[in-house]
Amino acid sequence: MKIYIRSSACISPQNTFGNDNFLTEVVEYNGTRLKAIEPDYKEFVDPKLLRRMSHIIKMGVAAAMDCLKKGDTKMPGAIITGTAYGCLEDTVTFLTRTIEQQEELLPPTAFIQSTHNTVAAQIALILQCHNYNNTFVHKGISFESALLDATMLLKENEADNILVGGTDEMTDTSFTILSRLGLYKRWPVSNLNLYATKTRGSMGGEGAAFFLLTDRVSENNLAELTAIRTIYKPENLAVIEKKVIAFLEENNLTMEDIDLVITGKSGDTAHDDIYEQLNHSLFDNTNLANYKHLCGEYPTSSAFALWLASNIVKNETIPETVIERSIKKITPKTILIYNHYQKIYHSLMLVSAI
Repeated sequence: MKIYIRSSACISPQNTFGNDNFLTEVVEYNGTRLKAIEPDYKEFVDPKLLRRMSHIIKMGVAAAMDCLKKGDTKMPGAIITGTAYGCLEDTVTFLTRTIEQQEELLPPTAFIQSTHNTVAAQIALILQCHNYNNTFVHKGISFESALLDATMLLKENEADNILVGGTDEMTDTSFTILSRLGLYKRWPVSNLNLYATKTRGSMGGEGAAFFLLTDRVSENNLAELTAIRTIYKPENLAVIEKKVIAFLEENNLTMEDIDLVITGKSGDTAHDDIYEQLNHSLFDNTNLANYKHLCGEYPTSSAFALWLASNIVKNETIPETVIERSIKKITPKTILIYNHYQKIYHSLMLVSAI
């Protein structure tokens, strides 16, 4: 059974939402974090509901509604999301009020909306959808876990038109904490010059990307989601290479068949060494692209990568801003996405033209 991406929608630090231009107008940031460009949410959500929604819920709901609209679908067969941090803004609000009010007379809204499954739940409430609803909180492979769940539902004929999304937000509090842990740059840089900095840390990011998955063939489908694989704590580079080769062989492919490799290079010298080594070994004769200079680093950024890959094969063009190395001048038909988060959570996704 083949699984197709029927439609997609993405809210990110770039003009990716409600914009027909495919990354032709890149937004430059000078700093250490990238903030999502938010649309007019009133087009997708009742203004009365918006007042009670935090940043991540607004992003997730708007992206989901736009994805359904593009896919000409009113009711999804299932709603599955992946998030590592969940609703940080509401969590911080609740904890702050708990301390300030000495655990007395606490308003319940922030607590109710601080759980990780709030985005999926809000989408279901708005749509009055009583179908399968699940949220995966698997750190750096949360989005991939959601995709795997969706593919199993499709293959078991349990649901169709499955809405799958990856969402994470960046708050001032979380950014400060993660910066202290060394995840982000200590000094301001330009996101368009991120890979030339050669220093520790990346740029903080956030976003929400949703996809409508189906097993039905249509000329309107964006792309085929051929396969997904996650790898946990590989021992060394040799193990990663073997896993990649085995992954391709399972899908009757070799590296010669891959038109483009999209890597999760983040500008962090402590973590980019894996990509650099692969780029000069297994990926040596393949076109290369990067994406985290556009959306920043966060656990579910691979959702942005899938949005990018599916639109590349649909539009039959690679945006100039993502290209790292161009060897073969061909129309991209088969794309391999390889990403890792903190060298612990590795994932592979294969996207093909219809």
